[in-house]
Amino acid sequence: MRAALVAEYRKLLSTRMWWVLLVALAAYLAFIGGVMGLSLTVAPQPEDGPPPLEGAELAAAVYGLTNAIGYVFPLVIGSLAMTTEFRYRTITQSLLVEPRRGVLLGAKLLATVPLGLLYGVVGTAAVVGVAGPVLAAAGDGAFLTDGDVVQVILLSVVVSALWAVIGVAFGSVLTNQVAAIVVILAFTQFVEPIARIALGAFDVTDGVARFLPGAAADGLIGASFYAAFGGGDSDLLPRWASLLVLLAYAGGLALVGRFTTLRRDIG
Repeated sequence: MRAALVAEYRKLLSTRMWWVLLVALAAYLAFIGGVMGLSLTVAPQPEDGPPPLEGAELAAAVYGLTNAIGYVFPLVIGSLAMTTEFRYRTITQSLLVEPRRGVLLGAKLLATVPLGLLYGVVGTAAVVGVAGPVLAAAGDGAFLTDGDVVQVILLSVVVSALWAVIGVAFGSVLTNQVAAIVVILAFTQFVEPIARIALGAFDVTDGVARFLPGAAADGLIGASFYAAFGGGDSDLLPRWASLLVLLAYAGGLALVGRFTTLRRDIG
Protein backbone atom coordinates (compact mmCIF):
# COMPACT_ATOMS: atom_id res chain seq x y z
CA MET A 1 0.00 0.00 0.00
CA ARG A 2 2.83 2.40 0.86
CA ALA A 3 4.45 1.99 -2.56
CA ALA A 4 1.10 2.57 -4.29
CA LEU A 5 0.46 5.64 -2.17
CA VAL A 6 3.86 7.16 -2.97
CA ALA A 7 3.38 6.42 -6.67
CA GLU A 8 -0.05 8.08 -6.76
CA TYR A 9 1.21 11.13 -4.90
CA ARG A 10 4.06 11.51 -7.39
CA LYS A 11 1.61 11.23 -10.27
CA LEU A 12 -0.41 14.12 -8.88
CA LEU A 13 2.64 16.36 -8.66
CA SER A 14 4.14 15.31 -12.00
CA THR A 15 1.94 17.67 -14.04
CA ARG A 16 1.47 21.42 -14.00
CA MET A 17 -2.27 21.23 -13.46
CA TRP A 18 -2.10 21.01 -9.66
CA TRP A 19 -0.25 24.31 -9.25
CA VAL A 20 -2.13 26.04 -12.09
CA LEU A 21 -5.40 25.29 -10.30
CA LEU A 22 -3.82 26.32 -7.00
CA VAL A 23 -2.85 29.73 -8.39
CA ALA A 24 -6.32 30.14 -9.90
CA LEU A 25 -7.89 29.21 -6.56
CA ALA A 26 -5.83 31.81 -4.69
CA ALA A 27 -6.57 34.58 -7.18
CA TYR A 28 -10.28 33.75 -7.38
CA LEU A 29 -10.85 33.57 -3.64
CA ALA A 30 -8.77 36.68 -2.94
CA PHE A 31 -10.91 38.61 -5.41
CA ILE A 32 -14.22 37.20 -4.11
CA GLY A 33 -13.17 37.73 -0.50
CA GLY A 34 -12.32 41.37 -1.15
CA VAL A 35 -15.51 42.01 -3.10
CA MET A 36 -17.73 40.38 -0.48
CA GLY A 37 -15.94 42.11 2.36
CA LEU A 38 -16.51 45.50 0.75
CA SER A 39 -20.07 44.85 -0.37
CA LEU A 40 -21.16 43.65 3.07
CA THR A 41 -19.56 46.50 5.00
CA VAL A 42 -19.59 49.52 2.71
CA ALA A 43 -22.45 48.98 0.26
CA PRO A 44 -25.96 49.80 1.58
CA GLN A 45 -28.07 46.78 2.42
CA PRO A 46 -31.65 46.47 1.07
CA GLU A 47 -34.31 47.23 3.66
CA ASP A 48 -36.57 44.37 2.58
CA GLY A 49 -33.84 41.73 2.75
CA PRO A 50 -32.66 39.61 5.68
CA PRO A 51 -31.07 41.50 8.59
CA PRO A 52 -27.42 42.25 7.85
CA LEU A 53 -24.78 40.22 9.61
CA GLU A 54 -22.39 41.92 11.96
CA GLY A 55 -19.28 41.15 13.92
CA ALA A 56 -18.01 37.61 14.20
CA GLU A 57 -20.96 36.14 12.25
CA LEU A 58 -20.13 38.32 9.26
CA ALA A 59 -16.43 37.42 9.44
CA ALA A 60 -17.22 33.70 9.68
CA ALA A 61 -19.57 33.86 6.68
CA VAL A 62 -16.98 35.65 4.54
CA TYR A 63 -14.11 33.38 5.56
CA GLY A 64 -16.35 30.39 4.84
CA LEU A 65 -16.26 31.33 1.16
CA THR A 66 -13.38 28.85 0.82
CA ASN A 67 -16.02 26.15 1.06
CA ALA A 68 -19.08 27.93 -0.31
CA ILE A 69 -17.42 28.96 -3.58
CA GLY A 70 -13.90 27.56 -3.74
CA TYR A 71 -14.68 23.88 -3.25
CA VAL A 72 -14.85 23.34 -7.00
CA PHE A 73 -11.03 23.45 -7.20
CA PRO A 74 -10.19 20.52 -4.88
CA LEU A 75 -13.07 18.61 -6.46
CA VAL A 76 -11.57 19.08 -9.91
CA ILE A 77 -8.00 18.21 -8.91
CA GLY A 78 -9.30 15.11 -7.15
CA SER A 79 -11.25 13.98 -10.21
CA LEU A 80 -8.17 14.49 -12.39
CA ALA A 81 -6.26 11.95 -10.29
CA MET A 82 -8.55 9.27 -11.71
CA THR A 83 -9.80 10.61 -15.05
CA THR A 84 -6.31 11.44 -16.33
CA GLU A 85 -5.45 7.74 -16.16
CA PHE A 86 -8.30 6.93 -18.53
CA ARG A 87 -7.78 9.90 -20.82
CA TYR A 88 -4.14 9.05 -21.50
CA ARG A 89 -4.68 5.29 -21.13
CA THR A 90 -2.13 4.92 -18.34
CA ILE A 91 -4.60 2.98 -16.21
CA THR A 92 -3.38 -0.27 -17.80
CA GLN A 93 0.21 0.35 -16.70
CA SER A 94 -0.98 1.40 -13.25
CA LEU A 95 -2.88 -1.86 -12.85
CA LEU A 96 0.09 -3.87 -14.07
CA VAL A 97 2.20 -2.32 -11.31
CA GLU A 98 -0.58 -2.60 -8.71
CA PRO A 99 -3.13 -5.22 -9.83
CA ARG A 100 -5.16 -4.96 -6.63
CA ARG A 101 -7.77 -2.53 -7.80
CA GLY A 102 -9.09 -1.72 -4.36
CA VAL A 103 -5.56 -0.83 -3.23
CA LEU A 104 -5.06 1.36 -6.30
CA LEU A 105 -8.28 3.26 -5.64
CA GLY A 106 -7.51 3.56 -1.93
CA ALA A 107 -4.04 4.94 -2.72
CA LYS A 108 -5.54 7.56 -5.04
CA LEU A 109 -8.05 8.60 -2.37
CA LEU A 110 -5.37 8.97 0.32
CA ALA A 111 -2.81 10.62 -1.97
CA THR A 112 -5.12 13.57 -2.60
CA VAL A 113 -5.48 14.39 1.11
CA PRO A 114 -2.21 16.39 1.43
CA LEU A 115 -2.95 18.19 -1.83
CA GLY A 116 -6.48 18.97 -0.64
CA LEU A 117 -5.07 20.34 2.61
CA LEU A 118 -2.69 22.53 0.61
CA TYR A 119 -5.61 23.85 -1.43
CA GLY A 120 -7.46 24.55 1.79
CA VAL A 121 -4.53 26.41 3.35
CA VAL A 122 -3.87 28.54 0.25
CA GLY A 123 -7.54 29.23 -0.47
CA THR A 124 -8.38 30.15 3.11
CA ALA A 125 -5.26 32.31 3.40
CA ALA A 126 -6.28 34.16 0.23
CA VAL A 127 -9.77 34.88 1.57
CA VAL A 128 -8.61 35.87 5.04
CA GLY A 129 -5.61 37.82 3.75
CA VAL A 130 -7.80 40.09 1.61
CA ALA A 131 -11.15 40.09 3.42
CA GLY A 132 -9.65 40.38 6.91
CA PRO A 133 -8.13 43.85 6.42
CA VAL A 134 -11.30 45.00 4.64
CA LEU A 135 -13.49 43.86 7.54
CA ALA A 136 -11.09 45.42 10.03
CA ALA A 137 -11.05 48.78 8.20
CA ALA A 138 -14.67 49.09 7.08
CA GLY A 139 -16.55 46.71 9.38
CA ASP A 140 -16.57 45.68 13.02
CA GLY A 141 -13.23 43.91 12.83
CA ALA A 142 -11.51 40.86 11.35
CA PHE A 143 -12.18 38.71 14.46
CA LEU A 144 -9.14 36.52 13.80
CA THR A 145 -8.81 35.79 17.51
CA ASP A 146 -12.44 34.81 18.01
CA GLY A 147 -12.71 31.09 18.81
CA ASP A 148 -15.68 30.39 16.55
CA VAL A 149 -14.12 32.24 13.63
CA VAL A 150 -10.82 30.41 14.07
CA GLN A 151 -12.75 27.12 13.97
CA VAL A 152 -14.33 28.13 10.67
CA ILE A 153 -10.91 28.93 9.22
CA LEU A 154 -9.28 25.69 10.38
CA LEU A 155 -12.18 23.47 9.36
CA SER A 156 -12.29 25.10 5.93
CA VAL A 157 -8.85 23.58 5.37
CA VAL A 158 -10.04 20.15 6.50
CA VAL A 159 -13.13 20.31 4.29
CA SER A 160 -10.95 21.06 1.25
CA ALA A 161 -9.17 17.75 1.79
CA LEU A 162 -12.54 15.98 1.94
CA TRP A 163 -13.59 17.64 -1.32
CA ALA A 164 -10.43 16.35 -3.01
CA VAL A 165 -11.22 12.82 -1.83
CA ILE A 166 -14.80 13.12 -3.07
CA GLY A 167 -13.38 14.30 -6.41
CA VAL A 168 -11.33 11.10 -6.75
CA ALA A 169 -14.35 8.99 -5.87
CA PHE A 170 -16.47 10.83 -8.42
CA GLY A 171 -13.76 10.40 -11.06
CA SER A 172 -13.81 6.66 -10.45
CA VAL A 173 -17.50 6.65 -11.45
CA LEU A 174 -17.38 9.10 -14.36
CA THR A 175 -14.00 8.45 -15.97
CA ASN A 176 -14.41 10.70 -19.02
CA GLN A 177 -12.32 13.70 -18.04
CA VAL A 178 -14.21 16.36 -19.97
CA ALA A 179 -17.58 15.04 -18.82
CA ALA A 180 -16.43 14.85 -15.20
CA ILE A 181 -15.20 18.46 -15.19
CA VAL A 182 -18.37 19.71 -16.88
CA VAL A 183 -20.56 17.89 -14.36
CA ILE A 184 -18.52 19.22 -11.42
CA LEU A 185 -18.70 22.80 -12.71
CA ALA A 186 -22.41 22.55 -13.47
CA PHE A 187 -23.25 20.99 -10.12
CA THR A 188 -21.14 23.29 -7.93
CA GLN A 189 -21.88 26.55 -9.74
CA PHE A 190 -25.52 26.08 -10.75
CA VAL A 191 -27.34 22.93 -9.65
CA GLU A 192 -26.53 22.84 -5.95
CA PRO A 193 -26.81 26.61 -5.28
CA ILE A 194 -30.21 26.68 -6.98
CA ALA A 195 -31.29 23.49 -5.20
CA ARG A 196 -30.25 24.86 -1.81
CA ILE A 197 -32.23 28.05 -2.35
CA ALA A 198 -35.27 26.25 -3.76
CA LEU A 199 -35.38 23.47 -1.16
CA GLY A 200 -34.62 25.84 1.69
CA ALA A 201 -37.52 28.09 0.74
CA PHE A 202 -40.09 25.55 1.99
CA ASP A 203 -40.34 24.01 5.44
CA VAL A 204 -41.20 20.58 4.05
CA THR A 205 -38.01 20.40 1.95
CA ASP A 206 -35.63 22.43 4.12
CA GLY A 207 -34.41 19.26 5.80
CA VAL A 208 -33.44 17.77 2.44
CA ALA A 209 -31.28 20.79 1.59
CA ARG A 210 -29.09 20.16 4.63
CA PHE A 211 -27.93 16.84 3.17
CA LEU A 212 -26.63 18.28 -0.08
CA PRO A 213 -22.83 18.04 -0.14
CA GLY A 214 -22.19 21.80 0.00
CA ALA A 215 -24.66 22.27 2.84
CA ALA A 216 -23.09 19.38 4.75
CA ALA A 217 -19.67 20.98 4.33
CA ASP A 218 -21.09 24.26 5.65
CA GLY A 219 -22.39 22.36 8.65
CA LEU A 220 -18.92 20.93 9.26
CA ILE A 221 -17.16 24.31 9.19
CA GLY A 222 -19.99 25.93 11.16
CA ALA A 223 -20.76 28.79 8.76
CA SER A 224 -23.00 29.06 5.73
CA PHE A 225 -22.83 31.95 3.29
CA TYR A 226 -26.14 30.83 1.75
CA ALA A 227 -27.97 30.64 5.06
CA ALA A 228 -26.48 33.91 6.29
CA PHE A 229 -27.85 35.86 3.36
CA GLY A 230 -31.23 34.29 2.86
CA GLY A 231 -30.25 31.29 0.78
CA GLY A 232 -32.09 28.68 2.82
CA ASP A 233 -30.78 25.74 4.89
CA SER A 234 -30.61 27.98 7.93
CA ASP A 235 -30.57 24.98 10.28
CA LEU A 236 -27.38 23.18 9.33
CA LEU A 237 -26.55 19.67 10.43
CA PRO A 238 -24.35 19.35 13.52
CA ARG A 239 -20.68 18.91 12.82
CA TRP A 240 -20.60 15.16 13.51
CA ALA A 241 -23.54 14.53 11.21
CA SER A 242 -22.08 16.77 8.50
CA LEU A 243 -18.81 14.82 8.62
CA LEU A 244 -20.69 11.54 8.28
CA VAL A 245 -22.64 12.87 5.28
CA LEU A 246 -19.46 13.94 3.48
CA LEU A 247 -17.76 10.63 4.25
CA ALA A 248 -20.86 8.86 2.96
CA TYR A 249 -20.62 10.75 -0.32
CA ALA A 250 -16.94 9.85 -0.65
CA GLY A 251 -17.40 6.24 0.39
CA GLY A 252 -20.54 5.71 -1.67
CA LEU A 253 -19.03 7.06 -4.86
CA ALA A 254 -15.81 5.11 -4.26
CA LEU A 255 -17.75 1.87 -3.82
CA VAL A 256 -19.71 2.49 -7.01
CA GLY A 257 -16.49 3.18 -8.88
CA ARG A 258 -14.78 0.13 -7.46
CA PHE A 259 -17.57 -2.25 -8.41
CA THR A 260 -18.36 -0.72 -11.80
CA THR A 261 -15.42 1.01 -13.50
CA LEU A 262 -12.66 -0.93 -11.73
CA ARG A 263 -14.46 -4.24 -11.98
CA ARG A 264 -14.50 -4.28 -15.77
CA ASP A 265 -11.65 -5.46 -17.93
CA ILE A 266 -9.42 -2.52 -18.77
CA GLY A 267 -7.17 -2.63 -21.78
